[in-house]
Amino acid sequence: MINIALPKGRLGEKVYALLSSIGYECSEYSENNRKLIFRDEKNGVSYFWVKPSDVAIYVELGAADVGVCGKDILDEAQADVYELLDLNMGKCRMCVAAKKDFRDDFTRPLRVATKFVKSAEKYYSSIGREIELIKLNGSIELAPILGLSDVIFDIVETGVTLKENDLHVITEVYPISTRMIANKSSYKFKNADILALTERLKGAIK
Repeated sequence: MINIALPKGRLGEKVYALLSSIGYECSEYSENNRKLIFRDEKNGVSYFWVKPSDVAIYVELGAADVGVCGKDILDEAQADVYELLDLNMGKCRMCVAAKKDFRDDFTRPLRVATKFVKSAEKYYSSIGREIELIKLNGSIELAPILGLSDVIFDIVETGVTLKENDLHVITEVYPISTRMIANKSSYKFKNADILALTERLKGAIK
C-alpha cells in the first residue's frame, strides 16, 4: 500500500486524475465526498487530502509515503524529503515586485512583505542584502502601496494582479511547478513501489 498525500483543491483533483489514469485509481474516491482518506486495496493505494501547505510535513514525518506540492511550499517548509519528479503542473514564478517608481536605498535594510519568510531570507542572504521582513498572510500587494514595505516577495502567475495595482516584477527568483516528493524511510523500504509509480508518472507526463 502506497500512502499518497494530495493537496485539497483543483491541483489535487488534477493530480488524482493523472494518477488514476496510470493505474492508481481509488474505488472509494468521489469528488463530492467529504472524507479525507480513501483506500483501494486492489490497486494498493491510499489517498489523504490535506491543506497544500501541510503536504511536505505529512511526507517528512512519514504519515504519507509520497506527496504532491508546489516548489514554493517545498522550499518554505524546508522539509527533509526526496524530490522525485517535476509534474509540470501549476507553473508560476517566485518574484520580487514593487511600485514602478521604486529605487533601492542601500543605506538601510530593505523592507520585504511576504508569506514566504524562509524563502525570502534565503534569497536575500544569497545576494548579501540586509532586509526587514514583514510577514503577511494575504493581499501582499497592498504592502508597498500603503508604504508598509518597499517590495513584496511572492508568487506571480499571470501578473494581472500586479498590473492592476501599479506594481511590476523587479526580479524573477525561481520558477515554480508541482513536485512529487517522498519520505526518506518509505523510499528505502517501499523503493520498488515508489519507483514504479514515478516511472509511470514520467511516461504519462511525456
